[in-house]
Amino acid sequence: MSHQAITTRLRAAGCVFAEDEAHLLTTAATDTTHLDTMVEQRVSGLPLEHILGWAEFHGLRITVTPGVFVPRRRTSHLVNHAIPLLRPGAVVLDLCCGSGALGAALATAEPRIHLHAADIEPTATACAHHNITPHGGAVHHGDLYDALPSALRGRVDLIVANAPYVPTNALALMPPEARDHEPRVALDGGTDGLALHRRITAEAPHWLAPGGHLIIETSRRQAPHTAEAFTANGFHPATHHDDDLGATLVHGTRP
Repeated sequence: MSHQAITTRLRAAGCVFAEDEAHLLTTAATDTTHLDTMVEQRVSGLPLEHILGWAEFHGLRITVTPGVFVPRRRTSHLVNHAIPLLRPGAVVLDLCCGSGALGAALATAEPRIHLHAADIEPTATACAHHNITPHGGAVHHGDLYDALPSALRGRVDLIVANAPYVPTNALALMPPEARDHEPRVALDGGTDGLALHRRITAEAPHWLAPGGHLIIETSRRQAPHTAEAFTANGFHPATHHDDDLGATLVHGTRP
């Protein structure tokens, strides 16, 4: 199948960046049969990153396996905001880590951090091992802070979280790539989308060192409510937007 024919098929299937995707699939294919299979998978709606086995994130090639949340470009805003807070020896926690993309990007920026990552989804933590352990990080499986070794209590300098924040009744409105191929637990933020934000902020003071930072990705619409959760748990939150990336985060510091 020619590059143009692949592009045409992908475009007809609704792929916005059909030409770029055709190039990536052609480059990744080991032979024509493999290429045909990948094109069929993409046309059927399987995320490109799950087909390729990787996603580009903040200049890195992040391993992404089927059934794992695909890191979004907008989350680079969180990385850019967090990097100035890093220092050698800092303990950093990537909470609700998914593939571990956030942690890997931060460890690339400052290789001397002590990196931990945690997620409740076993497929995600298995994937995160591929992206976190090359940086000397540790991956933990469990529900939020329950996954962590108790020795980390009161010692974490920075917690970053891209926790799910889509309201349950809005899941049906998400693109099929996400709705049908990413785990619900990585998307569903509860009735108003903020259930995880409240839980993360409520427990964060017990795990952060004095002066430690908590940064959570959210949406522009939900940001005031995410900030309320910070305030309710003793933080003085600040909200930061990046219009180019369409990204929003809330940042608080433990007194």
